[in-house]
Amino acid sequence: MHKETRSTCPYCGVGCGVIIESRGEQIVGVKGDPTHPANFGRLCSKGSTLHLTATPEVIAQTRLLQPMQRLQRGAAPQPLGWDAALDLAATRFADTIRTHGPDAVGFYVSGQLLTEDYYVFNKLAKGLIGTNNIDTNSRLCMSSAVAGYKQTLGADAPPACYEDVDHADCLFIAGSNAAWAHPILFRRIEEAKKNRPGLKIVVVDPRRTDTAGTADLFVQIQPGTDVALFNGMLHLMLWEGWTDSNYISTRTRGFDELKATVRDYTPDMVTQTCGIAKDTLYEAARLFATSQATLSLYCQGLNQSSSGTAKNAALINLHLATGQIGKPGAGPFSLTGQPNAMGGREVGGLANLLSAHRDLTNPQHRAEVAALWGIPAVPEKPGKTAVEMFQAAADGEIKALWIACTNPAQSMPDLATVRRALERAEFVVVQEAFATPTTCDYADLLLPASTWGEKDGTVTNSERRITRVRPAVPAPGAARHDWQIAVDFARRLEALGIGPRTGLFAYDSPEAVWNEHRESTRGRDLDITGMSYGQLEEKPQQWPLPEGATTGKSRLYEDGIFPTEDGRARFANTLYKPVAEPRESRFPFALTTGRLRDQWHGMSRTGTLGRLFGHVAEPCVQMSPGDMSRRGLVEGELVHVTSKRGSILVPLQASEELASGQAFMAMHWGAEYLSGMSSAGQPLAGVNALTTSAFCPSSKQPELKHAAVKILKAELPWTLLAMAWLPAERALSTREALRRLMVRFPFASCVPFGNAAPLDGSGGAQRTGVLLRAAAHEAVPDDLLAEIEALLGLNEAGTLRYADRKRGQHRAARLQREGEQTTLQAVLLAGDTRAEAWIRSLLQQELPAQSYGRLLLLPGAQAPVAVPARSRQVCTCFNVGESAIESTLALCSGSESERLASLQQTLKCGTNCGSCVPELQRLVRRVVPLKQAA
Repeated sequence: MHKETRSTCPYCGVGCGVIIESRGEQIVGVKGDPTHPANFGRLCSKGSTLHLTATPEVIAQTRLLQPMQRLQRGAAPQPLGWDAALDLAATRFADTIRTHGPDAVGFYVSGQLLTEDYYVFNKLAKGLIGTNNIDTNSRLCMSSAVAGYKQTLGADAPPACYEDVDHADCLFIAGSNAAWAHPILFRRIEEAKKNRPGLKIVVVDPRRTDTAGTADLFVQIQPGTDVALFNGMLHLMLWEGWTDSNYISTRTRGFDELKATVRDYTPDMVTQTCGIAKDTLYEAARLFATSQATLSLYCQGLNQSSSGTAKNAALINLHLATGQIGKPGAGPFSLTGQPNAMGGREVGGLANLLSAHRDLTNPQHRAEVAALWGIPAVPEKPGKTAVEMFQAAADGEIKALWIACTNPAQSMPDLATVRRALERAEFVVVQEAFATPTTCDYADLLLPASTWGEKDGTVTNSERRITRVRPAVPAPGAARHDWQIAVDFARRLEALGIGPRTGLFAYDSPEAVWNEHRESTRGRDLDITGMSYGQLEEKPQQWPLPEGATTGKSRLYEDGIFPTEDGRARFANTLYKPVAEPRESRFPFALTTGRLRDQWHGMSRTGTLGRLFGHVAEPCVQMSPGDMSRRGLVEGELVHVTSKRGSILVPLQASEELASGQAFMAMHWGAEYLSGMSSAGQPLAGVNALTTSAFCPSSKQPELKHAAVKILKAELPWTLLAMAWLPAERALSTREALRRLMVRFPFASCVPFGNAAPLDGSGGAQRTGVLLRAAAHEAVPDDLLAEIEALLGLNEAGTLRYADRKRGQHRAARLQREGEQTTLQAVLLAGDTRAEAWIRSLLQQELPAQSYGRLLLLPGAQAPVAVPARSRQVCTCFNVGESAIESTLALCSGSESERLASLQQTLKCGTNCGSCVPELQRLVRRVVPLKQAA
């Protein structure tokens, strides 16, 4: 029976509503919910492919389906029942608590948990065990925004809403590539600009991203100089008389101290520090201050910094100084990174918070929560935040770790320390839906959890809107809901005598948890006592919505009254401080990290779809073409990227987005996809082997956006490329098996690829393949090549072979005949991969291959004329490549908008999710029509 279930997308903080289509116990489709106010039916490239991540084949190959115990570190885990698993966990944690005290355990949870899951974990740690050692991966993305809001406005409450995009006269986007990180919100920005061409867009970023490509003014600052820029803008606003003196005097305090500080931020000082022109600085200040309504949108470029709180506060200072807050189209609006980082903040799921935005350091707040929970007291000793928690485990201070719904062995900075922590901890529990994250390799106990399409509860998006998450199908295998796992574990601890009393976890449903959370908010800034599951069944609601109110507030502080002691907002006296690790002669490049358009975090889910690797197919590090030329580096060759903490090997790519002295690498590339073994015998762990754990002293958020690195050519002359189309039921398990072989090379990467059949079903069946790339100083042993060949089906009858052991050459190719056509299904090139381009095109485009048998085995064979080059994919939904777009644009005429419309009509690109539209616009501007060229 076909069923439709309203729920939410599990990716970014936009919080898009989705309608899940299911048949029996299988999810078969997904579409945007046209009634949801966050997206009105739109979905991005990730959201629109969600159903493809929940097929029976994907579940069978990637999901954790039953509890597993690892009897010895490094050994394969063994299955066990739920009762035995939870008894083991409770006994080990209880023994640790009795022997070493409650602070010898720690919980590291996730912004992808539901609010109800978060609430139970927070109560488990702080109410039952008596430790504040619970933190979350939201510490890595949103804690500076939290601290900035509290420092200036008095509460962690984004005052604006998505509708403000439609009312703004100036959008000031800082440290956010929203075109890729928050695509559906960016569609709204594009629409606002189309409807109101007078809307001005200012983008501040070290990289010329797709978001920057839409800007009326692009401010390309040096990494980490945001505070200097914002203070310099305020300096000019004061000089030009662009501040709102009445708002400052009646609604704020602390301005005189800040005013004295920004006197030193002269245009000369700021432009030299930020690396921008004075005219650019002046125009940015003018547009921000003099527009009728200025809305700022900001994300990790401000947050992930050793000065993250100061960056957030300095931007909010500009809003307060100009009165650009508390009215339609105006306000400082932090864009949440994860789907429920807001919900986690609401229930106090951070080491320094308590339920309903209470502060752990406030005795009255601790007493209120203790009374709500019916316990004598909440511990006052500060808990360990994310970086501190793993450092404490590495030092032996924390003995037992419980990790839920996150992959710190990929996502935390300074991975050498994190992995040392996971190895030294005496007992590690990983509660996870997927079996593939690297962190699972360190678990003594694996607990299978439910995930998207199966979960039941609520999430809160960036605009404070709470939405119901509803299950469409039951969880597979023995997987359980996260809140249930935590409750069952807590009850066992109570039975073992841990905690102040029993009965703290008498929940029988997520709604029961929600009701307790709701009561904790009474009288607080996020009061939701007027909200119920019943109301949320009808439509999402924004907080606050106190008892007696009929609807939540779209925007805050319209009355100019703030949640501070005197009702006034507070200017923060922000001082510019350089990045924690400035560039220097030994490490001359500033490495920044960020998101890819079609991938999410560590790719546990998006990495199951080969089609989502079409836009960016493999890991790489980007540099400016000028820097590459000056250092004699060539695109595609391997380079060592080295910081003070570690080194990785990765292919090099030229990028016009980057200024000289900068480098960029996507945050997603961990050891699951990029690995190898150093000459010292240490595994290479992905991009976060390089990043620093230095953090903001106020927010404790690490500086993931900047690390000083050196980039040097790698001398690894022996190379390997292996790729194959594989049956759906073993494509992902094959990639996982290949991942286990990656550490036997100095460099290796392994990614899926796909034929990206159009999502409307017009282009045939989906296919998935696997690509392995590797390099070494000399030819690897034959047994390793034989393992790879067996996994890719290159040991089957009919495989063509060539080998020259003396020269380190080895080649294998498997052809398949169907009807009148023969296609290449699998190939391995070892020792000489110069023929990669045309052989890869032959395989991935499934072109006729019957006439190329000998050429496939000939080292360095030139490309046959009949094999067209495979161009980079731009449109994921309809598998449209760059060359097809350029050819079509060359024949189009008219204005830019007319050429874009003609392109979309001809190729359909950009007509489904719209994620590729910014890149299409860039290509429209770049490609000159043939008639015009003539």
